[in-house]
Amino acid sequence: MKTIKLLSIIFLSSIVLSSCVAEVVIEEDVYIEEPRISLNTLLNSYEIWYVDIERTKGNGEIPFLQKAFTVSFKNGTFFANNNLVGMGSNGNGFGLDVGFYDTFQMELDINHDIDGTYRLIISQISDNEIEVYDGVTNTSYFLIGYQRSNFDYDLVFYENIHYFLQEYETWEKVFTSEYGVLNEFDNENYLKFSYFGSGENFKSSQDETGIPINDIFYDYTGYYQVNDIINTFDRKTLTLDYDYLGNEFFELSVINDSKIELFHPASETVYQFVGRGYIQFKNSEKGKPTQNDKKRIKKADFMKLRK
Repeated sequence: MKTIKLLSIIFLSSIVLSSCVAEVVIEEDVYIEEPRISLNTLLNSYEIWYVDIERTKGNGEIPFLQKAFTVSFKNGTFFANNNLVGMGSNGNGFGLDVGFYDTFQMELDINHDIDGTYRLIISQISDNEIEVYDGVTNTSYFLIGYQRSNFDYDLVFYENIHYFLQEYETWEKVFTSEYGVLNEFDNENYLKFSYFGSGENFKSSQDETGIPINDIFYDYTGYYQVNDIINTFDRKTLTLDYDYLGNEFFELSVINDSKIELFHPASETVYQFVGRGYIQFKNSEKGKPTQNDKKRIKKADFMKLRK
């Protein structure tokens, strides 16, 4: 009777354990637990994976994740939304085709068109969250899964609007309101926003409008900052810090993907600028980084750059 009871306990225990783990493989007394679903199935279970840049851990970078707002895995093709211009419509919401991928157990191999090959380790954090770990740089990125139908492209756009300003070679003034007090900014006809090692910078020019982009001479340089307006979703503040010349403060509104409006409270003047020279961020030009290359950085890191 004792032998029968013991065998019954072992049999019942094996049933309970098999309900938690899809498969247990025994190789020379080593037990290897396989995941319930394959990594490829997990990656394809969500159409859009948002790169939560604020949760990144480590001092290194995976270049194609550092600049992406979203990535997608579709039948071996790796997609990324690197631009805010056209987000939601580019590639039917998936973004650009930037490479291809393959999976083996919980390893993800990505061959990026420009950045090359990366072997990454994937850990599932929750039903729709994964950690992407690069052992070479000891860096982790955290991705949140969504379907295109419930992903808020507009929210991502307005939360990252300071990057949107970098997606054109320059912004050209096309309108100045007749009302408003005369002020020095009336003379500024071009604004250029970009990222350098010291943070987010801008340049301004008083050249005549309509000239070729490469002929524009920028008179002033400085830092810029975009901040929220309390209880207002689709309008921001824009501060242009002209180094030793003081600051200009505006309320920023987006008219469309290539046109913005700046309201100057000090003079009550309204300006409109149109983007010229759209920059499509796949990563870099001819495989070499450019000074126009955008990359996302954590807010805490950005504040360190400004100190």
